[in-house]
Amino acid sequence: MRVLVSDKIAKEGIEILRSELEVDVKTDLSPEQLKEIIKDYDALVVRSQTKVTRDLIEASNLKVIGRAGVGVDNIDVEAATLKGILVVNAPEGNTIAACEHTFALMFALARKIPQAVSSLKGGRWERNKFTGVQLSGKTLGIVGLGRIGKEVAKRATSLGMNVVGYDPYISAENVENLNVKLADLEEVLAVSDFLTFHVPLTKNTRHMVGEEQFRIMKDGVYLINCARGGIIDEKALYDALLSGKVAGCALDVFEKEPPEGSPLLSLDNVIATPHLGASTAEAQIVVAEEVARDILRALKGEMVKNPVNMVSIRSEEYSFILPYIKLAEKMGCLYTQLKNGRLLEVEMTYGGRLANMDVKLITTAGIKGLLSHILQSPANLINAPIIARDRGIKITERKIREDGDAPGTVTMKVRTDRETGTISGCVFEKDNPRITGIDDYKIDLIPEGYVLITNHRDKPGIVGKVGTILGENQINIASMQLGRRSYRGDALMALSVDEEIPEEVLKELKAIEDIKKVLFVKL
Repeated sequence: MRVLVSDKIAKEGIEILRSELEVDVKTDLSPEQLKEIIKDYDALVVRSQTKVTRDLIEASNLKVIGRAGVGVDNIDVEAATLKGILVVNAPEGNTIAACEHTFALMFALARKIPQAVSSLKGGRWERNKFTGVQLSGKTLGIVGLGRIGKEVAKRATSLGMNVVGYDPYISAENVENLNVKLADLEEVLAVSDFLTFHVPLTKNTRHMVGEEQFRIMKDGVYLINCARGGIIDEKALYDALLSGKVAGCALDVFEKEPPEGSPLLSLDNVIATPHLGASTAEAQIVVAEEVARDILRALKGEMVKNPVNMVSIRSEEYSFILPYIKLAEKMGCLYTQLKNGRLLEVEMTYGGRLANMDVKLITTAGIKGLLSHILQSPANLINAPIIARDRGIKITERKIREDGDAPGTVTMKVRTDRETGTISGCVFEKDNPRITGIDDYKIDLIPEGYVLITNHRDKPGIVGKVGTILGENQINIASMQLGRRSYRGDALMALSVDEEIPEEVLKELKAIEDIKKVLFVKL
């Protein structure tokens, strides 16, 4: 496995990668140079300089792209997802650094520190010119209450500020311990003396603050943006600064970086830094180490900690859910080898402890398993939902909540244009998944290796005849499971075997009287 590091990251991250992988560090490549060599690598690690475009992704054989930082607006995540490439980042590593830089700019803005330093170094003593405002007692509006926004809220309240926040994805319970009043965006803009932004740059947040939003704000408001350039319309901001609507602005990010020729930099009430929010020695080490570890996990086929284009698992549920992800994939893989027809609808039903958890990744694994035997290029946990959507497969989830701490159960019900069937499973102990039912037959099957499945009449001699044929052909039986609907009625037998069963042996088995169906599956 080969990894290309195309932007500068801390040496600690590179050392982690080199402990198990072949690593090339090639920075300052042109887009053409990068595109020419990218096909030779399994993973790409970037910061903010390298632009991972659709063209670059299409030219690659990448399995994973890692961003040593939070934002991924320099990566075409949609193109990566469509190609089944995992994107990971390091969202926690620079949280404190970005929070502290927010306050550094807020204090500098409130007390006009950069302007005072420049004046003093110019030989002037202008105390009256640089009278500032205090933060205590002021209202701070926080737009975006993710990791960084919450840390800003904690520190703002300790300074005696009143904090209001806007985040459409956060509940009041989520911030009840932070002394933050949740409000809609218009109210936050209208009541704030200081405004700070901590949202990603998306199609919904681009220019979320423009002329209309500036009209709502208090006269003399102060703005800080350490998130992403493009959140604030810079032309509208320039006009608001000239008019006095905005008393001052502190920017760490710009729509175009570097902001050559930006008229904002000509204004005395603007202070700015060159995208330094994450630039502490400690943060750079942490983000490099975080993304390096996830790159290793991804290339080993393990679950990653910080996926961008795949459902993540909460850390406290990780160890419990992980074996169910493996189980669901095996269930889907088994189903498509047992049943016929075009997939139309999949219903995943969860019981026990799973009913109280986020099970989207388990469902995705089930879909991946279902698609694994019907596609030329295999699906994975990134692109399986998109493939299913494009094929018109309807996917639903149901949860059956029970009292107590019952083990988690999964039932996959699949409808095709020919038939409907179900497969059930459970994990009885850590990392020990079992198939517990096929349609209405109860079994206890370890979902791995080679499995021979037969439908037959429940009568004496059938099992012996099957065993004899397998023995005569030197095929060893590892385990056997039987399930039946009724006495001397229809039965299902699942035999785990150590070797692949040749077609001529399967024909012998199909010729046994009262055997209705013989299937050989690989899990």
